[in-house]
Amino acid sequence: MSSIADIRKEYKLKELQEAAAHKNAIEQFDLWWKEALNSEIDEVNAMTLATASADGIPSARIVLLKGFDAAGFRFFSNYHSFKGMQLEENPRACLVLFWKVLERQVRITGLVEKLSEKDSDEYFQSRPAGSRIGALASPQSEVIENSAWLINRAAELEKKWAHAEIPRPPHWGGYLVKPVSIEFWQGRPNRLHDRLLYTLLEDGKWGVERLAP
Repeated sequence: MSSIADIRKEYKLKELQEAAAHKNAIEQFDLWWKEALNSEIDEVNAMTLATASADGIPSARIVLLKGFDAAGFRFFSNYHSFKGMQLEENPRACLVLFWKVLERQVRITGLVEKLSEKDSDEYFQSRPAGSRIGALASPQSEVIENSAWLINRAAELEKKWAHAEIPRPPHWGGYLVKPVSIEFWQGRPNRLHDRLLYTLLEDGKWGVERLAP
């Protein structure tokens, strides 16, 4: 059996040069996002969300990117979940998307705020009925008796709302990560990876610097 330390992969598909990169970080993300979509990557919008409590205890998990624009990057969750509690204490986060097929990684660091109730309502009602029932049924991150309890609770709510619009619970909604920095990482041979760091400046423009791999 080989050692974990012996596991290696040589990256050589693409490169990232300043001359070809967009000067705006969101526009650069959009370019890479479209390439990722066209590459038919499985769960292309899966990303790591890292948060921390007020005293700096970190936590990370996978969530799904549900939209982005000049304002920032959006995802949805239960506000009473562990991540929700950390974001309430410390409204800062880091997002990481890794697209193995393209040998690329994007790291987004920013400030977090809740989306409007209107935006949360619109997205909630666009979800499949089963997902809406799940959001109502699950006291996310809390200890529960067993899986049967959750299944029975979901069944009760499904019956209750069988002939009416399933309401968004007030403790469920969206977050906006407003980036202050975005790093684009492109794998390169011999671990001489390309790393471009975009930092948001006071005038709203983006500064771009190359980082050593």
